[in-house]
This record gives sequence, C-alpha cells and structure tokens, in this order.
Amino acid sequence: MNIQRPSMRTRGFTLIEVLIAVLIFSVGLLGMAGIMILSVQSNHAGFQRTQVSVLAQNMADRMRANPIGIWDGGYNNAFYPVATAEPACYPAGPCSPDNVATHDQVQWSQLLTTFLPSDGLLDANILCTPAAGSPVTPAQYPLRPPYDGTCAMTITWTEQSVAIKGVASAQTFAWVFQP
Repeated sequence: MNIQRPSMRTRGFTLIEVLIAVLIFSVGLLGMAGIMILSVQSNHAGFQRTQVSVLAQNMADRMRANPIGIWDGGYNNAFYPVATAEPACYPAGPCSPDNVATHDQVQWSQLLTTFLPSDGLLDANILCTPAAGSPVTPAQYPLRPPYDGTCAMTITWTEQSVAIKGVASAQTFAWVFQP
C-alpha cells in the first residue's frame, strides 16, 4: 500500500481557505449589523411621527369639545409648550370656556414634552381664523356652536437623521383642519 504525502507546496492551503471564509463571513455580519442599526433608527423616526400625529389629533379633539373657546381665540398660541399654570377653577368646579382652553393648553404642553424629544427643538403653534361672515360676537356663540373657520397647527421637533449618523434635523408636522 502506497500512502501519498501532500507536497510541500499544498500544505496550509486549507487553513488559508478557512481564514478567507471567516473574513467574508465577518464582513457580512458587519453589514447586517449596520442594516439593523438603520432599521432601528427608521423605526424610531416613524414612532415619533406617529406620536406627533396622535398629539395633534388629541388637541383637535379638545378643541372640538370647546367651540366657544375656539371662537374666543383661547387656543390661538404661537408658543407651545406653554408655561402657564392650571386655571384656578381646576379641579374645584366648573370653568369658563377660556379656562377650559387654558387647561387644554397646559395638558397638551405636558403631553408634547413627555412624548417628543426635548433635547433639541420642540415648538408648536395653533392659529384659528373664522370664516368670512361668521359671527364674532360672544352673544352669537350659542347660536352657532360649531366653528366654521379653520385652524392651522404646526409642530416642529428634532429628529436624529437616519441618513447622516448623529446629525439632528428639524421635522415639521403641519395640519389645517376644521374643529
């Protein structure tokens, strides 16, 4: 029986193949890790945008529940989150429509600072304008409780950029609606 020995030129060739395979596998894993990080960042950005949408709808619902407060301009504010305190009537008893609007502003401001990142820009504003020819005197409010004008809401916050790692960018949600 004749046993063949590998020649000196082919020794260690399998070890080099294994090392190359490990290198290629490592590069593939690093690529997958990068894709996972990008996926998490994109998911977080989508979560924040969903939060903004829910918060905007929350304030619109609060406004719909207080049409006289809208007619009085109680929700018009260019500087949210507000730093005012709760009205004196809360929680003691019934409040005027303007006090309800102040309460809604304070509550919504707390929601903004809780659910949106506060480490950068966080700004919101609401401006309601009545339709032309609509009643504007307080005596006429009960005759026409639904607000027939439109309100413009803008929320701006800072979001970590997915495209450029670590760079924050301002995102804006703008909505024109009829409460």
